[in-house]
Amino acid sequence: MKKTILITGGTGYLGKNLGLKLKKKYNVILTGRNNKQNFIAKKETGCETAPLDVTNIDSIRDIVNTYNPNIIIHAAATKFVDLSEKFPFECVDCNILGSTNIARVAIDKKIETVIGISTDKASPPVKNIYGLSKTLMEKLFVSANSQSKTNFMCVRYGNVVWSTGSVLTIWKTMHEKKEAILTTGPNMRRYFFTVDEAANLVLTGLKNISKFKGKILSREMKAAKMIDILKIWVKYYGGKYKVAKQERDGDRVDEYLIGEAEKEFTTKITIDNINHYVIDFNKKVKKPLRGIVSSATAKKLSEKDIKKLLDYGF
Repeated sequence: MKKTILITGGTGYLGKNLGLKLKKKYNVILTGRNNKQNFIAKKETGCETAPLDVTNIDSIRDIVNTYNPNIIIHAAATKFVDLSEKFPFECVDCNILGSTNIARVAIDKKIETVIGISTDKASPPVKNIYGLSKTLMEKLFVSANSQSKTNFMCVRYGNVVWSTGSVLTIWKTMHEKKEAILTTGPNMRRYFFTVDEAANLVLTGLKNISKFKGKILSREMKAAKMIDILKIWVKYYGGKYKVAKQERDGDRVDEYLIGEAEKEFTTKITIDNINHYVIDFNKKVKKPLRGIVSSATAKKLSEKDIKKLLDYGF
């Protein structure tokens, strides 16, 4: 008999792709608070969809009682850095209260496993409200794992290209309007990840939950400067770009997968020939990482790599 997976934020780019990957093996329920997006997600994936507002704990209880999921993948979040700075209450409600509600219902209903979707912006030094909200989700889930029979873990990664709110999606809108593509930080370095790679990291955690419960799982990613991506964009797809005079609120030059304060809790392992990082805040490791893992120290995306990522959206 198939187990049931409930995905919060299931109508988003990652949620829908997870649904497509999982539906052969599991009964998948994609949830979101926008009924129009629920309808679209059902049409695109063939998965069952249901309305769910993670800020309302009764909404979560109702859906859990209806579908009795074995596993919850918690992807629902407010993810725009600048909007989280401008509207912090919305970010706190969705990302912190929503995660707390998911954890409480999961423990109460004895859900087998909960996987939280985190971000490189949660790694120290945290500079913005969005990153802080995800840091708190990580800490909450790690703590909840030791206080219940439910298995909790998180996965952490960088920008998923062409996802909702991705800089590439925003740039393409400008490009299609024949406007100059605007960048607020040409020298900012960012990790870029395909949605397939992001989904596979979640699946790696799910398949190895006994090993990664109570921990945060990340993996090696390549990075690039914004200006380098823009130059390749213009080279292959035309248009023009310009640098904004004002930086975006909450941004930092580099992102971190493993920050200075996390090194002594992090183990580097290899899965399917890819370097992964496992953060276990419950104990210090015997051989800590020698340095931080950041977009400044990451392998650089080549022109071929960047062109391939851009091709996804054109």
